[in-house]
This record gives sequence, C-alpha cells and structure tokens, in this order.
Amino acid sequence: MTRYLPGDIVSRRKGFVMHRGIALGDGRVLHNTPFKGEHICSEEEFSAGQRLYVQRMERSARQRALLHAQTDSIGRPYHLLANNCEHTVTRAIAGEAESPQLRGWVAGLVAGAALLALTRSPTAAAAGFAAARSWMSGNR
Repeated sequence: MTRYLPGDIVSRRKGFVMHRGIALGDGRVLHNTPFKGEHICSEEEFSAGQRLYVQRMERSARQRALLHAQTDSIGRPYHLLANNCEHTVTRAIAGEAESPQLRGWVAGLVAGAALLALTRSPTAAAAGFAAARSWMSGNR
C-alpha cells in the first residue's frame, strides 16, 4: 500500500454506493461486510477488482483509526442501518458511528416519493431525490 498511508480511508464502487474501509498498512484493510461483519482483509479482496479511491486523513485521525482498529473494531456484526461499512469507518476516525450515504439515500427516497405524490411528475421526483440525497449525504 504505497499510494496512501495507514489510517487513510479507502473506497471502491459497489453498485450504486461506495464501499469504505481503513487502510492498515502491509496490504491490509479494515472493513465491514454483510457476511463477515467487521474484519481485516487484503487490499486485493477489499478492492474486488475495482479502482480504489483514497481519502487522505490528517495524522491525528489516522492514528485514532489505527488504534481503534487494533482495539475495538474486529468482530462487530454487519447491520445495514446500524453498523455498515461507513459506520465502521466513522467510528474509527471520529469516535461516532454514522453513515452519510445511508442518510442521503433515505432522504432522497422520501423527497422523491413526496414530490411524485404532490406533482405526479417523475422528473420532479427524480430531481427531488437527487437534491435531497446529495444534501443529506454531505455532497454539497
């Protein structure tokens, strides 16, 4: 793993969402999957043949993430709403589990459904979905 530092966030596309993990060094990644929960795997297994994206973290955030990975993360079961891959990463980096992508998808679906019911316009519903999803997931 020479493209990024241990403690940086690595991501790859997984369908319509991004799958996230924490680079641990020596070709290992901490992540969370439905069948294995929170666990450490190889970079190759994590990437699943997809391009990896890197979010560089400040030194203090990388150190927190690595300490958390060594002491707290391994073994928690996966739960889409309460403990998905983003929960694992944000808990390690910031100490508080959250999932901006999940929040964005829920907000987008609610906004899109409401606009479709009010306007009967698929175009307005799609625009409302996209706007709410982007706003609530932090992609402003």
